[in-house]
Amino acid sequence: MLRRILLLAVAAGAAGFGLSWWLTIPATIAADALPAYQPNPANGLTTFNAGGCSSCHAVPKQDDRLRLGGGLAIPSPFGTFYAPNISPDPDDGIGRWSEADFVTALMKGTSPAGTHFFPAFPYTSYQHARLADVRDLFAYLKTLPPVAGKVRDHDVPFPFNIRRDIGVWKWLFMDGKPFVADAGRSAQWNRGAYLVNSFGHCAECHSPRNFLGGIISAQRFAGGPNPEGEGWVPNITQKGLSDWSAKDIAYFLETGQTPDGDSAGGSMVRVIRNTSQLSGEDRDAIADYIKSLPPVEGPPKPKKPEKES
Repeated sequence: MLRRILLLAVAAGAAGFGLSWWLTIPATIAADALPAYQPNPANGLTTFNAGGCSSCHAVPKQDDRLRLGGGLAIPSPFGTFYAPNISPDPDDGIGRWSEADFVTALMKGTSPAGTHFFPAFPYTSYQHARLADVRDLFAYLKTLPPVAGKVRDHDVPFPFNIRRDIGVWKWLFMDGKPFVADAGRSAQWNRGAYLVNSFGHCAECHSPRNFLGGIISAQRFAGGPNPEGEGWVPNITQKGLSDWSAKDIAYFLETGQTPDGDSAGGSMVRVIRNTSQLSGEDRDAIADYIKSLPPVEGPPKPKKPEKES
């Protein structure tokens, strides 16, 4: 009897391991799955600015936002991540990547080596991008100057450094669904919805997260603790922006100036450097969509300690 129980336990363990291994296989997109296409680098520039690629990947402490040598430290509750070099450098950047490698990275979160990228790389939003836009972005990146220099490894402690486990995280928090336009909305609103929810990845910072680091869907865009550890990210639903007009939002994306005369701070400064490069039409579209977000109550802000008298 004991022997039978042990055999059943071993069989159950083996089945569980097999299922876990299958669930965590990194997904890829094969080159022959990509249809014939002539990339448009000009549109790639638009997606580059909408995605704020230079916000993380530009070399820190220098003014050229197109030197994508990486190195920016990105603190999180799970460790500190360092933005990689995505310049066309063949040794230290993505100069040897194929188009399929790049599409797989953005839309599946899988590296050319076949391992999971950490979700500090916001592929949970990029998965909703149109394939043509991703291919155009790759074409544009190849026109930029190569930047030599390897970025240091991430500083992520055990067990969060086990990349295979990210497959389970993806199973929980990636739906794999493409963006679908709302036929009941205007073309401008749909353009804004697409930019905000794909390349713009606005929800990645402007939403609270659960203990696993996944966005809390019911409070999407409702703000919360800064994932980088300091301060509070504002609520951008109508709970937080009810006093802002769509014109105010568009102006903020262009200049960083708020309706009350204040200016953007923190990492939003880097974001504005990119959104200011978008066309006025795209900023208006983003503003139209954000203004339409229904009010959602975010997590309560911690009370500031009272000053001693």
